[in-house]
Amino acid sequence: MAEAPGGLQIIERRADADRIGEWATAAVTPCLYFDPAVAVDRYQRWRSAFPDADAYYAVKANPEPRLIRRLVRAGASFDVASPAEIALCLAEGADPSTLSYGNTVKKAADIRYAYRSGVRLFVFDSQDELLKLAEHAPGSAVFCRLLASSAGAQWPLNGKFGCTSDMAVDLLTQAPRLGLRPVGVSFHVGSQQLDPGRWEPSVAAAARVFGALGAAGIELSMLNVGGGFPVEYTSPVPPIERYAEAITAAVERHFDTCPRLAAEPGRYVAAAAGVLRAEVVLVSRKAFDDDTRWVYLDVGRFGGLAETEGEAIRYQLVTPHDGGPDGAVVLAGPTCDSVDILYQRTAYRLPLALRPGDTVDILAAGAYTATYASVGFNGFPPLPTVCIGDDE
Repeated sequence: MAEAPGGLQIIERRADADRIGEWATAAVTPCLYFDPAVAVDRYQRWRSAFPDADAYYAVKANPEPRLIRRLVRAGASFDVASPAEIALCLAEGADPSTLSYGNTVKKAADIRYAYRSGVRLFVFDSQDELLKLAEHAPGSAVFCRLLASSAGAQWPLNGKFGCTSDMAVDLLTQAPRLGLRPVGVSFHVGSQQLDPGRWEPSVAAAARVFGALGAAGIELSMLNVGGGFPVEYTSPVPPIERYAEAITAAVERHFDTCPRLAAEPGRYVAAAAGVLRAEVVLVSRKAFDDDTRWVYLDVGRFGGLAETEGEAIRYQLVTPHDGGPDGAVVLAGPTCDSVDILYQRTAYRLPLALRPGDTVDILAAGAYTATYASVGFNGFPPLPTVCIGDDE
């Protein structure tokens, strides 16, 4: 991506006071400004909290090539979900042995591509997926994803992925007979998980699977505790060290011999490194006596802010008029779809001086924004990313 010209300094206002750096004044909005160095610093903090765990960065959070390149240099592994993500990681220098194909729903052709590319670690959660892996990725290491509760998560993942513990035991028992190497289990307790204790029930379930497989003569070695590690948007979140303590304590309680831990941090690494700069398109009211203004931005749910669905992720906003008189607002995007409303129930207040043409900076927007942007709904282009900072 092109370098941004100099401009406005924005320091992300968060409990850990990560400095975003010098952010450019965009000639065109909306635009995501992203500093890979900040993301790598976040990755290193995660590693410090989990020194004995393998960190598979969830590429889907932000696949910016400069970030992938720097994470490769930092020794990261990668959770990939498609051939395109595999190709990206390999092109930026990742060794295929550092890739985990973490999508439980894969075409046979995609499995073949991954296998030919050298990937040898795959997840599954169903009989048919296991059979596909046996046919198209013979001899590979496989792990089974368990169903897990997302209670406490702001972006739940209930239902679509994972299987029951009983099914996992049966499928992992079949794996050696199919020419595959069963290595462990995984689960995911939901994205932006605010409860550090939420991992324990799934750790306990995983321990039971390990025990059942051990009784059958199959020794599992890896426990992948997924992602979900939160970042601060408009409310404080527990520090990453508290999550590490809770997860480690749960593993020690439920396992006689602790397995090798793996995890898939994505949001935690990428979010703090991005500021999404938008422009106010319109400020209006629905009646002359209505105290609530509608503020329409040039970015909305279809342009990268999909996680505002259900007002789940509540971003912090910065405007040029902060500090002056303010009032209640409804925030909406620019498209002709009535669901393109960001915040209507959540109490947001913005300066009364806000006018069309003003900028609004959306903080901690480095994860799940550019990758969620549509390819052209209503003719609006995808959200561009501009990298700032040195490209080491």
